[in-house]
Amino acid sequence: METTTNPRVSKREFISRVATRSGLPVRTVSKVYESLLGELTGAVSCGETVVLTSFGRFYRQDHKGHKVRFGKSDVDDYVVLKFSASSSFNRRLGGDGNEIAPETYGMIEDADEFENIVEDHELRAAP
Repeated sequence: METTTNPRVSKREFISRVATRSGLPVRTVSKVYESLLGELTGAVSCGETVVLTSFGRFYRQDHKGHKVRFGKSDVDDYVVLKFSASSSFNRRLGGDGNEIAPETYGMIEDADEFENIVEDHELRAAP
């Protein structure tokens, strides 16, 4: 059985690409990258949902622990980081060659913003 691997982009390569695209120094992009991940981690660990319009949302999900067979220790309750891509972001990843017309992006972003507001309202209403 043959396995194919998807190409991976390292942290260093990612920062270098962003620096090239933005025209900013690598050191500046690296600081922004670290700050962004630090803020994201801090917010999500405090139970906040981070919504990046036209990209997606990051949130925490609690999992119950469970018993493990064959003499290993049980798994305690734990928390995982979840990411849900926005519908407009998923459409951009489509890769089927059917590009979305530029004039529709505004409508898509408006729909995503409405979806985010509704989800945010639902999250606040929960006890």
